[in-house]
Amino acid sequence: MLRRMRTTVLKLACVALAACTPATEFPEASEWSLTGPGGPARSFTSAELWQECVGLVGGEQDVEHHNMVGMVDGYLLMPWVPEDGGGGLTFYDFTDPCAPVKVGEAFSDRFRETHTVAVGEVGGRRLLAVDSIREEGDFGGLGLWDITDPTAPFWLSDIDLPGFDYPDAYFFVSLSATFVGDLVYVSAGFLGLFAVDVSDPENPEVVMRYEFEGDAPMLVGATAMVGDVGLAFNAGTAPTWVLDLSSPLDPEPLAYFETEASDADTASYYFATLGGKYGLFARKGSGGGPIVYDLSDPLEPAFVADHHTADGDGGYVFRHEDALFLGDSNFGSVYDFSDPTSLVELQRLYLPGDLDTLTPVGNVVVLSVDSGADPGRGSVVVPWREEPDARPPRAEWLRPADLSENVAPTTRIGVSFDEMIESASVFRGSFRVTDRRGVEVPGRFNAQESTVNFTPDEPLLPGKLYRVTLPVGGIADASGNPLDEEVSWSFRVASE
Repeated sequence: MLRRMRTTVLKLACVALAACTPATEFPEASEWSLTGPGGPARSFTSAELWQECVGLVGGEQDVEHHNMVGMVDGYLLMPWVPEDGGGGLTFYDFTDPCAPVKVGEAFSDRFRETHTVAVGEVGGRRLLAVDSIREEGDFGGLGLWDITDPTAPFWLSDIDLPGFDYPDAYFFVSLSATFVGDLVYVSAGFLGLFAVDVSDPENPEVVMRYEFEGDAPMLVGATAMVGDVGLAFNAGTAPTWVLDLSSPLDPEPLAYFETEASDADTASYYFATLGGKYGLFARKGSGGGPIVYDLSDPLEPAFVADHHTADGDGGYVFRHEDALFLGDSNFGSVYDFSDPTSLVELQRLYLPGDLDTLTPVGNVVVLSVDSGADPGRGSVVVPWREEPDARPPRAEWLRPADLSENVAPTTRIGVSFDEMIESASVFRGSFRVTDRRGVEVPGRFNAQESTVNFTPDEPLLPGKLYRVTLPVGGIADASGNPLDEEVSWSFRVASE
């Protein structure tokens, strides 16, 4: 009787206040599934380590110009496309990475060399954002593949960017894409940074262009977005911009720095990525090797360490837990990253051609060359650890930061992990955003390489406290290992 009276009083009070929405009951964090079988599950002997075990080949039109690969929805995705256009995608069952099974493939003459695996979901479709080209290079920009069914991917749409001009391979072309919510940010060399609205993916629309100002030229090669912070990386020179993206279509500069090295005040880099809280730069022009910056305080990016290779010349660099993988053009290197202040080269790997890319996938690494490959060896698989990856991912950089005040109501919420994430594992059960009463904030999710972002459907309420929770058993790495420790933090939105 007493319990019934209390319940009645509570209901009447809630009606009177019109503010007692019950806390949301979320699905279990582990209630996600894959279309494909998942990442590498094979063990290797010590004698098999560092030995090439298989080549990866695309379709009949594959000219063996390859870049990075990635796990998407339980399959390995391999683009194969030259910089002047005309290429395709291949999906593999990669559970035995030395005996991959092709499950889907497609070709488009509008597809151009791409440097990211930019995946997003819009209107129930899983999309891959890539670089595009048409009419012999007079037009180009952003293209969208529909990869909802990995066994039957198809080219969906594309949009030209103003000023696009090929055959120049760097200056006035799209170079990479970053998917956040219904926006795709396109890095476009001297043209700057574009935002394309893909809420109607068959009719994408350019909604923002940001041009960088300053004495040093900004050749935008790649971007990384973590919640309210964006990073604009150069392609071939030293500058990097840190941007305030709390208003997604109105970027503001937060910081600017030029990469330095232990032997130089400035050191140019070919490309850069984000791994956890670290910016990872592939040195170029004065030798090679990785350069590492701590970006956890976006206002004060801090040099951490480098490792100079006199005979290297820069490519792409990725992190997998406590290891770095760098394509250095003439060879590839794997580095011990267990102590980020002291990089130790563990192994060199060789493959005929311009070896720019080493992509870690569980206990194997995929080596890829973008010119000069031997037949059937544009990409090859090399085991680097004996047992399949069993370590969960670790969240290193949270944005907005824990206990932040005066956060913009238009902010997005992001996390950067120490390894690549399976996008299918990121959903409302594994990435929970609530107000202080536990009521869900609806929105959309993206996982691109090692970064996960949440975009609210509506602006957050002024002055309100919000909490983010990543439960145990939810977000998983590319091998399917889910978080084994809960991650949670909170922030408050600015008052009007």
